[in-house]
Amino acid sequence: MHRITTLFFDFGGVIADSPFANLSRYERERDLPADFIRLTNADNPDTNAWACFERGEIDLDEFDQRFRAETRRRGHEIPGRDLIPLLQVSVRPAMITLLDQLRSKGLRLACLTNNLPVGEGPGMSQDTTHAGSVADALKRFELVLESCRVGTRKPEPAFFQIACEKMRVSPEEVLFLDDLGINLKPARAMGMTTIKVVSAEQAIEALSGF
Repeated sequence: MHRITTLFFDFGGVIADSPFANLSRYERERDLPADFIRLTNADNPDTNAWACFERGEIDLDEFDQRFRAETRRRGHEIPGRDLIPLLQVSVRPAMITLLDQLRSKGLRLACLTNNLPVGEGPGMSQDTTHAGSVADALKRFELVLESCRVGTRKPEPAFFQIACEKMRVSPEEVLFLDDLGINLKPARAMGMTTIKVVSAEQAIEALSGF
């Protein structure tokens, strides 16, 4: 039986707050249907504007135009550029404390994030203060794997394979935490242990045995 030696963490929704609250606020302020943005991104999920931007296949200008077209077809046109500031989320202090505790016990840590080639650093920061906060959090990881840098994204199995190869671990040695079940499913199929994160408190409790 393999022993867990390595923990893979998602960033937004796990180490930091989820951007979904920001997206929901944007929808409410513009009288858009609830979850309009998320449902738009669920259409053609492997080839839509969001997926291509997360893989770094298109730039901001093309994303803006393609997302406008996708949302227009659903009845409400949204400029893709509007979403970029909404992706900046705050790091959760309690999770930073947890990371430090896990490292002190000899566990290896990696951050696996779907992100976009915008802003400053992996957190897509829009200002230097936020960039500094994200950089401080991410220095705790041996590896920060960004979808827009490697050309593949969660939930694509290739993304997880790259992470395992770079960390030189087998999937069976890995515990992966993400707030989206769709991202956990392929990792679990590869042999990883998975935890769906719903809050910092729940994640901390789930890892209390380490």
